[in-house]
Amino acid sequence: MNYSEIKICDIANGPGVRVTIFVSGCTHHCKGCFNEMTWDFAYGKPFTEQTIDTILSALAPDYIAGLTLLGGEPLEEENRRALLPLLQAVKEQFPTKNIWCYSGYLFEQDILEKFCARWGQMEEFLSYLDVIVDGPFLLEQKDISLQFRGSRNQRIIRVRESLEQGEVVLWEAGA
Repeated sequence: MNYSEIKICDIANGPGVRVTIFVSGCTHHCKGCFNEMTWDFAYGKPFTEQTIDTILSALAPDYIAGLTLLGGEPLEEENRRALLPLLQAVKEQFPTKNIWCYSGYLFEQDILEKFCARWGQMEEFLSYLDVIVDGPFLLEQKDISLQFRGSRNQRIIRVRESLEQGEVVLWEAGA
């Protein structure tokens, strides 16, 4: 896996000050995507053990609320396989910091039905995520007034609660 950028002080992609990694590789190719260069799986730098160490170091300060995965598409097969060790390390070292993931895939149809059936570690991957912002960016539904989303069709989903209740539970600021 490659990644295009790591932001160590991001306030746009989840609540609080966050560390954000933009992975490379996306097959959605959403019209109006803000990050088209990350569609290419070969774009950017290789994701290595040193990259994981860099992210873990950046997460250490108390003022950092958590980690955000976006891209590109974190849930493309080769990306999620590479990101799993990062998620394991983050939850082990920083169990109180939250992890957000932005995905153009739909939570129920793609992630739960397809990915969990095809990849035995998908349930473990999901267990480390606190929130998924799901759904493709739709230019026709773009709305710059939305918090942490680009278009009205996208949902901010509380992963653990959704899995426990068997239905989508939406995230709300301050909840």
